[in-house]
Amino acid sequence: MKGTVYKSTGSWYTVKTQKGDFIECRIKGKFRIKGIKSTNPIAVGDKVSYELEETGDTTYGVIHKIEDRKNYIIRKSVNLSKQTHIIAANIDRVFLMITLNNPKTYTTFIDRFLATSEAYDIETVLIFNKIDTYNEEELAEIKYLAALYRKIGYVCLGISAKKGHKVEQVKELMLGKTSMFSGNSGVGKTTLINAIEPSLQLKTAEISEQHYQGQHTTTFAEMFDLSFDARIIDTPGIKGFGLVDMAKEEIGDYFPEFFKLKQACKFNNCMHIDEPQCAVKEALENDEIAWSRYKSYLQMVSGEEDTYRFDEFE
Repeated sequence: MKGTVYKSTGSWYTVKTQKGDFIECRIKGKFRIKGIKSTNPIAVGDKVSYELEETGDTTYGVIHKIEDRKNYIIRKSVNLSKQTHIIAANIDRVFLMITLNNPKTYTTFIDRFLATSEAYDIETVLIFNKIDTYNEEELAEIKYLAALYRKIGYVCLGISAKKGHKVEQVKELMLGKTSMFSGNSGVGKTTLINAIEPSLQLKTAEISEQHYQGQHTTTFAEMFDLSFDARIIDTPGIKGFGLVDMAKEEIGDYFPEFFKLKQACKFNNCMHIDEPQCAVKEALENDEIAWSRYKSYLQMVSGEEDTYRFDEFE
């Protein structure tokens, strides 16, 4: 029998069957997935095959196979640095929520997030929230940022989750898909999810930071069916995707506007830093590539972590 994992608590997995029922399942033995050293072999969103077993009056499922994943996202495991924790699998679209202030979302954070979602092969939509609270100057900055990312090829949307402005357009982008919402704590993720589906009454922001800071807490994602042919994966405690197993040489490939120009560089292994006749640096000098993007790229290549405190626009 086949189904989809909707919730994981480490040892038990809630699986939605093809008939639409839910069954609690566990795994038999140890799963080894090629190339992934993970603390959790099965994640929310996984398509699995299972068999029914009975113990006394209780019927439960035993998962014996995981279907190939379209994609998955991981973060470094809190306790074992060399291992990873798979947050979710088979995601169609991730919505990154951005605010100009209260809190400020830095371009370095946006770019790191986008590069990582490119690496995981997950389509990202940028949502600029709280547009009802900005003055003229701030709205101009939002328009500038949206134009910058639209030029690269990302869908951008200005909304007010609190006032319900353009929430219907977000719902349209979710139709028929499994989506995930991400962003710094306080950007309005919970407000938007509850505006989209009030019956969920999610409370993610309050516990988000606590979970993320805790050294011994494991964060479990959960998937919900929505009332309009869409699914959402809620991931408390995850601010963004971790830069896991991304070689310095390939980071530039996850900046689409750099990747387009790569063939025009003199050296096919060009890092776009000190090399002569680099098409990316030429485009940068001609203002065809945003300096904020290039700065983010340099920070990622140099391995600087948590450099979200400053910004090209300050």
